[in-house]
Amino acid sequence: MRAELETKLRSEESQREDLNRRVEDYFREITQLRERNQELETEMAKVARVGKLEEVSFADEARTWAGICVSEKLPKNGDFILAYRDPSGVPVQPKMLLDNKDKAAVAESDLDKLVRDAKERNVPVGIIVAKEESQLRQVDKETRWGQKDGVWILRTTRQWLPRDLDVLKPLFERMRVQGSDFLDKNVALSEEVRRTFADLDRVEGELKKAAKAIGAATGLVTKYRGRLQELCDNAPTRKMPPTSERSAARINQ
Repeated sequence: MRAELETKLRSEESQREDLNRRVEDYFREITQLRERNQELETEMAKVARVGKLEEVSFADEARTWAGICVSEKLPKNGDFILAYRDPSGVPVQPKMLLDNKDKAAVAESDLDKLVRDAKERNVPVGIIVAKEESQLRQVDKETRWGQKDGVWILRTTRQWLPRDLDVLKPLFERMRVQGSDFLDKNVALSEEVRRTFADLDRVEGELKKAAKAIGAATGLVTKYRGRLQELCDNAPTRKMPPTSERSAARINQ
């Protein structure tokens, strides 16, 4: 009986030790998972903070534009509502739903969502704003202004938007007077707006090339001026006679 009890006791102690080890392993895994979860939460918070700062930065910038009213950040269905102000400062129609995008490339699904959000808010104009020109697809650059499922869409960038709004201002004034279907009745005008944006973008591209060329020329001037200065500094020095001696030599000649 003693032998049996000792065997049972040893078996139970062994099982208890196994259980203790398993519990310790579980606690270790839980600790690791908790730490990993905290790391993920920290990274997600950073991403959310960057996105929020980007939106706040845009809002602060847009509020400096003359005659433009910008809403607070929308909880859903877009980022901001933009509108022009009348002389008294009151926002006027048409309202514009704006959606900021900072991704590798704007997708067709982004435009579809903008159209749905604009319809949800009963807004006739939607603006999708890429952070950089490179984030716009070729089709976006070729058709920066056009209609999609009854909503007029402007595809632009942070840099282009103030200029684009200035171009579209007369159009929006006519829409305010004659209704949002003004463009539907004037297809040729809409096509002219599209060509205007294409021409402006092309001119801006040429200006960037010219600025780059001017910068390169300025750099070359500095470079060759330095080389010439170096040659002058290293040229053998030749002592010139005093002025009176040079004058006498010329008279004798």
